[in-house]
Amino acid sequence: MSFIAACVQSTATPDVHADIRVLTGFIRAAAATGAGFIATPEYCAGLDTKGGKMFPVAFTEAEHPVLPAMQGLAKELHVWLLIGSIGVRAPDGKIFNRCFMLSPSGAITARYDKIHLFDINLGAGGSYHESATIEAGKAAVISPCAEGLIGLSICYDIRFPHLYRAYAQEGAEMLAAPAAFTRVTGDAHWHVLQRARAIENGAYVISPGQCGTLAGGAECYGHSLIVDPWGRVLADGGTEPGIVTAEIDLNTVAETRRRIPSLRHDKPYSATCLATPKAS
Repeated sequence: MSFIAACVQSTATPDVHADIRVLTGFIRAAAATGAGFIATPEYCAGLDTKGGKMFPVAFTEAEHPVLPAMQGLAKELHVWLLIGSIGVRAPDGKIFNRCFMLSPSGAITARYDKIHLFDINLGAGGSYHESATIEAGKAAVISPCAEGLIGLSICYDIRFPHLYRAYAQEGAEMLAAPAAFTRVTGDAHWHVLQRARAIENGAYVISPGQCGTLAGGAECYGHSLIVDPWGRVLADGGTEPGIVTAEIDLNTVAETRRRIPSLRHDKPYSATCLATPKAS
């Protein structure tokens, strides 16, 4: 029940075909290390930013050039491949921030649309309004992956622990959070959030990230991470494009959950506020 997982760390551009070529090189390199599961970042191919808004290059799913390219690679290399996300046109004119899990046959085994959208004012660090162009997803998704099950999420989702708790309660042994985290929030929170989700749920967390400066000036944090169920960082991608790998042993998940069986200790409760509301 063990395999090698790899995170691709890259810097997307508005040229989706150039990005496909870059991703292809990194995915081949990861497969050459023996990786059986390879994950790419959020908006891994085709992305522009302007005025704090995300402008992913978007196509309908049937016409998206990333899908046949990555499906062909998954089949050729016989690997599980997570397309961290790409822009897929929504019926209302907005865009879904959608990830795809591909099996070693090249088939799409799962789709996940990012649920929590990044609408943030960081002061001097800039503001971001993802909902201006992106349509929020409505469904959590657990997918088969290599030897086990993985709960799917994207970037800002990592700040909503109930999503990952639900995944773990439903049997997910791994959690994926591909991202294009900003440098400001990454410096402050990225490692802590990834390790917390791993520790809380006794699960591996596999989070490929974009790095460097995007078109439009947004800076991405990088530091693609693979974290084990005890919260140990097994691989950290630093700040430059490349790949990182680590061994995933799902027996470690079972052992960690035996040692700290908190998934069996959740209790229902009511919330009571004892503070006196301030007069308006």
